Amino acid sequence: MTAQRQEGNGWRLVTACIVLLPGCWLACPNGPADAGTTQRVVTSRFSGLAIDGFDPVAYFVNRRPVRGLAEYEAWGKGVVWCFQNQGNRAAFIAHPEIYGPRFGGYDPVGVARGVTFAGNPHLFVIFRERLYLFGLESNRDAFIADPARFLKMANARWPILREDLAQ
Repeated sequence: MTAQRQEGNGWRLVTACIVLLPGCWLACPNGPADAGTTQRVVTSRFSGLAIDGFDPVAYFVNRRPVRGLAEYEAWGKGVVWCFQNQGNRAAFIAHPEIYGPRFGGYDPVGVARGVTFAGNPHLFVIFRERLYLFGLESNRDAFIADPARFLKMANARWPILREDLAQ
């Protein structure tokens, strides 16, 4: 476990779970891990891990979401990432711009519409060798039907939206 994650553990997490958990379940039907954040890379509010602890390189290698392991953590883009093995960790460290989810893991259809909400690690598309995470199945389906249209709008809006997110 990295030092950054160790600093975040403790009573603060327990208090947040007790106070926020009931409200999160009502506001976020897929659970609190899918809740939107204000960070430039989507992180779990409870673990502090990027894309809820899933290995971003595994989407390319395994073509499916795979949870990373604590022994293969790395700090990058201001957050902690988990990987399933040392090779995936090394690949990400060498090329985070390739393996990290586009738009920081925010739903690209939402970004195209001018809003940021967290993508779900289980709802993904790899398009032109880039990883995209979606908050809703309907957004993923719309993106698959016309990726060029959504990417054009999302790429135009992302710099402004990104500036409003915390570092």
